Amino acid sequence: MHLTVTEGDLLDQDVEVIVNAWNRNFIPWWLLWSQGVSGAIKRRAGYQPFRELNRFGIIPLGGAVITSAGHLPFKAIIHVAGLNMLWMTSETAIRNCVRNALILAQQNGYRSIAFPLIGAGTRGMKAGRC
Repeated sequence: MHLTVTEGDLLDQDVEVIVNAWNRNFIPWWLLWSQGVSGAIKRRAGYQPFRELNRFGIIPLGGAVITSAGHLPFKAIIHVAGLNMLWMTSETAIRNCVRNALILAQQNGYRSIAFPLIGAGTRGMKAGRC
C-alpha cells in the first residue's frame, strides 16, 4: 500500500473514491446543516448520496457505508461514522473508521481513496491527533 499525505481540498483529489466524515446517521441528513467536508460534498455532489444514506439506518461508531458520488467525479463516497451521540470522537473510533473505509474500498475494487481528517473540528479531538 502506498500512502501520501496531501494538504488541500478533498474534492479536488485525483482518486476513485472519497471518504466523508459523517455522524452515526441517527439524525436525518436533511435536518442537519452540514458544514466542513460534509457540507462541501453536499453542495457539489447534490442530495443523492445523502438520500442513499437513509437505507443504512443507524451506523455503528467507527462503521462505514458506501453510496454513489452524486454529481462528483468519483466512483463512490464512503461515509464513516466518527462521532458518538454527543458529537465527540476518539482515537479508537477514528481507527475503526479508517479500517472499515479501507475494507469497503478493497471489497469494491477501488485502488485509490482520499480521507479527510476524521474528527477534526469536533469536541474532544485536536486536528493533530486526527
